[in-house]
Amino acid sequence: MLTAYDPFAATNAALRALDQLTGRAGSMTARPLSGMPMDAYRIGDNFVAHFDLPGVDPGSIDLSVEGNTLTVSAERSVPQLDNAEWTVAERPFGSYTRQLVLGRSLDTERLEASYHDGVLTVSIPVAEKAKARKITVTRADAPATAAGRTIEGDTRQPREVGS
Repeated sequence: MLTAYDPFAATNAALRALDQLTGRAGSMTARPLSGMPMDAYRIGDNFVAHFDLPGVDPGSIDLSVEGNTLTVSAERSVPQLDNAEWTVAERPFGSYTRQLVLGRSLDTERLEASYHDGVLTVSIPVAEKAKARKITVTRADAPATAAGRTIEGDTRQPREVGS
């Protein structure tokens, strides 16, 4: 139904390894945002994704769909406090983006998004044409007959099935 892609995953892992080698792991300085944790699932006829965006101004969240790619962008800014002497600054800041490649069975025209308690929830319904449907079989009063032409082009008269 979807493919997640984090363009910065390899870079972030390399920076963490470098911090460990240089003894800077757990430093006292805030780092730029490195990811957007997500949970995704299908419930009924909807695909739902939750993105953790703590401390993000809802006005900075941008959602866009191009083709079958959903892009989520957000920004968390550093608090600007006059005369503040920072002792510890570990909370991440900056802009970040996450892209999901959606299956063609989703109706992105009816995508809905909401933001509550630091979590962005995106819900996309399954397209009507992709939903399972039941085919009704009717009872015929007369036996079925074979078509007048076969795959080989035979045009003999149709005969009743079973004769």
